[in-house]
Amino acid sequence: MNQSAERRVRRLQEHGERGLLAGSRHGLEKESLRVTPTGQIAQTPHPPGLGSPLCHPEITTDYSEALLELVTPAYTRGDDALRHLAELHRYTVDQIGDELLWTTSMPCVVGGDKSIPIADYGHSNIGRMKNVYRHGLDWRYGRTMQAIAGIHFNFSFSEAFLRSVQRREGDPRDFATFRSDFYFRLIRNFQRYGWLVPYLMGASPAICKSFTGGRNLDFQSFSPNTFYTPYATSLRMSDIGYKNNAQAGLEIDYNDLDAYVASLRSAISTPDPEYARIGTRVDGVWRQLNTNVLQIENEYYSFVRPKAIAQSGEPPTCALNRAGVEYVEIRALDLNPFNPVGIDADQVAFLETLLVFCLLQDSPPIDALEQHHINANQGLVAREGRDPDLTLYRGDGDRVGLRQWARELFDAMEAPAELLDEVHDDGRYRRVLDAYRESVEDADKTPSARVLAEMRTHREEFVEFALRTSAEHMETIRDWPLDEAARARLSEEAARSLAEQASLEASDEPSFEAFVEAYFAQESTNGR
Repeated sequence: MNQSAERRVRRLQEHGERGLLAGSRHGLEKESLRVTPTGQIAQTPHPPGLGSPLCHPEITTDYSEALLELVTPAYTRGDDALRHLAELHRYTVDQIGDELLWTTSMPCVVGGDKSIPIADYGHSNIGRMKNVYRHGLDWRYGRTMQAIAGIHFNFSFSEAFLRSVQRREGDPRDFATFRSDFYFRLIRNFQRYGWLVPYLMGASPAICKSFTGGRNLDFQSFSPNTFYTPYATSLRMSDIGYKNNAQAGLEIDYNDLDAYVASLRSAISTPDPEYARIGTRVDGVWRQLNTNVLQIENEYYSFVRPKAIAQSGEPPTCALNRAGVEYVEIRALDLNPFNPVGIDADQVAFLETLLVFCLLQDSPPIDALEQHHINANQGLVAREGRDPDLTLYRGDGDRVGLRQWARELFDAMEAPAELLDEVHDDGRYRRVLDAYRESVEDADKTPSARVLAEMRTHREEFVEFALRTSAEHMETIRDWPLDEAARARLSEEAARSLAEQASLEASDEPSFEAFVEAYFAQESTNGR
């Protein structure tokens, strides 16, 4: 492994630019199923005390009416994002009665697709579009996969840092173009090295047999009602989860913004014969938004996404064309079942270290063969990551042991960790790096191994483990104090969001058909 990351760290130190990293921003999006006290997916509507999932900026839903999504603003300190996430949890548990927030990424007892209620966003055009999109996912993939939960980590560098680097590199391009290329450096390397995240933080090595309807998809039986894979780290990110075979043929280009947008738009505009057989509207009922390979950009599941803040009704690729890449969204994180909010400060610090490394390390273009190997590595680590003999593809296709490669990556991340410790002056980053290094040497210390160990110790099915930890964490959260100002703010936001939805629904809108047509027309007319 070359030392380009270390060399760039030294230059940042020499030029006094490291302090500009203090302006980096961190945000969290945490999904969690509402479940009954017995571990069934909740059939109740979104609680009114949580406001409108269509209009509330911090408390919404993902695929299912029961799949809550809690969203923090972006903070310059990861600890503040975690504090805000805890605050959202504390408020939420007061609004859901005796229901629990499921602590694991893989869902609880699933009584078939019909037990997973699709999210309802009301009858405004934008609300209907979100609902129809989800019905399309049901027709294409089934609902069970959509009940999986995860955490997204949003990260951006300060504009001052980016402009300083642009000046030092003598790059004459406009700032938005430079910034986009800067983030794609990071994105390409996160594609290459992001398998570290499911290895170190994956926590879904087992599933309830109801998830597959009892079908054994190359699993072993852990117990009468639980499938598992002995060395799995994140079945959520495997071929039965978000990395499903239905999208295996997609070729999304991560080499620059134009190529990324073009490849995504190609998938959105290319007809798919299988989806055409489903139809768009049948007997007057919308089944999906279109019959193309992807209905919209968000249907494509990936470890990392380039993001721009979209304006109301603006497709993501249009926002990227207009503003360039403003931040990255890391999507490789399972819920941490050993933490009440699903993620802890050490995880955030490690992710920040990894992202700084990915930015500073040389990042050549990714060709088709390397992308094939990247996809294979992600699947191998998800299913077999703790196998001591596992090898991964690297470079031109040579195989290297996971542990050997991980050791090299940890050595290369020492300089970025040192840089971040100088910025924040608390020694956290090198301490965290050393702690996670232990999981490379001893896979039994990973969360996925700990989940299986607890299930064995307590002689639990997967559902019993998840139900026990969910109940324990709910009691912990209920004991947290909630500042009255925070309670009042969230209560007012819930009321405001409900009023906003009502106003949308009362407004004079075009037909839904015209609305959908106009939405997709933006992509055909919005170029670089």
